[in-house]
Amino acid sequence: MSEQSTTPDLVELTRRNVEAVNRRDMDAIMSRIPPDGVYDTLPAGLMVHEGPAAIGAFIGEWWDAFEELRLTPEEVFDLGHGIVLAVVCQDARPVNSTSPVRRREAYVLEWVGDMIRRTTVYTDTDEARAYAQRLAVERA
Repeated sequence: MSEQSTTPDLVELTRRNVEAVNRRDMDAIMSRIPPDGVYDTLPAGLMVHEGPAAIGAFIGEWWDAFEELRLTPEEVFDLGHGIVLAVVCQDARPVNSTSPVRRREAYVLEWVGDMIRRTTVYTDTDEARAYAQRLAVERA
């Protein structure tokens, strides 16, 4: 009988999700979003997107704004209890522009099994880290 863990490796799943963004693979991204999924960009100055249709529409609009877009993970931490903190550097070139932009941001992912129940996006990585740590403690 196999002794392999059935618990998903959330760091690896998070990295795969980032790779799917870089490939602009909407099917791969949406395969990890449950019907009650939430993509919260309020801490980054935008809005909350609830449900797969709204999340997919937001991601599609975000991609459409850029000729080039690449996310590079700087840090990805599994804080336990389904909470992952990913600090990424986003390098992009907007449509009709020759000027690249760079933005460092943090994602707090709340996993349930192998599905991302909620993603919260922060421009302040310290704020994201504190929120992620608080969530992990609350879920313990």
